[in-house]
Amino acid sequence: MTRTIELAVFDMAGTTIEEHGAVYEALRHAVESTGVTVADDDLQTWMGTDKREAIAALVRIGGGTPDAELVERQYGAFRAYLRKRYEEVPPQPIAQADKALEELRARGIKVALTTGFSDDVALPLLESLGWSTGEGGNLDAVVTSDEVRRGRPAPYMIHRAMERTGVVDVRKVLVAGDTVVDLEAGTNAGAGVVVGVLTGQLTREQLELHPHTHVLDSVADVPGIPEAAR
Repeated sequence: MTRTIELAVFDMAGTTIEEHGAVYEALRHAVESTGVTVADDDLQTWMGTDKREAIAALVRIGGGTPDAELVERQYGAFRAYLRKRYEEVPPQPIAQADKALEELRARGIKVALTTGFSDDVALPLLESLGWSTGEGGNLDAVVTSDEVRRGRPAPYMIHRAMERTGVVDVRKVLVAGDTVVDLEAGTNAGAGVVVGVLTGQLTREQLELHPHTHVLDSVADVPGIPEAAR
């Protein structure tokens, strides 16, 4: 029996928003400017997580000592680099992503975004796209990493999105993202549908190594899966 979805929770960068790899570049810059080297696999592992946690982990993996002062300084470097890249190449919705969100909401499915960004990065980014919550907005909730005790792969942002949208059955939640930690967070949350999308840095084969229910080309395909039909 196909379970009806009540809430769709999407990642932002690389999933619903095309930001041309700027987050990947900014995270590498923030870590390597401390003098350590970042392996591509390690960088990809920490994509999608809280960015302060990612900086600390990657500096430690590289042999550095990520004390609180260094992490905060490098988080500032991450933000500055990202802001510059966004000015050079403005982010835009993933092709047909805004249409997919609109279609889901028209079916009565609530839509939330979660992100490894903090408020000071995420909210201006959404504003630049004209995406918002509230009356006339195209979203029902936005949850950022600084609103919970731990970011992905912990399930807390998904549960917070449920709380804000009034959804109580996690089996009626769809989670979609382009990174391994997106899939892990959805699985840890107990979501009924966990979708990997191929608009980020990972291939189908890489995503399929991790727990999921679907791997799709894009969020544009989410309204077409049976669980999202109403």
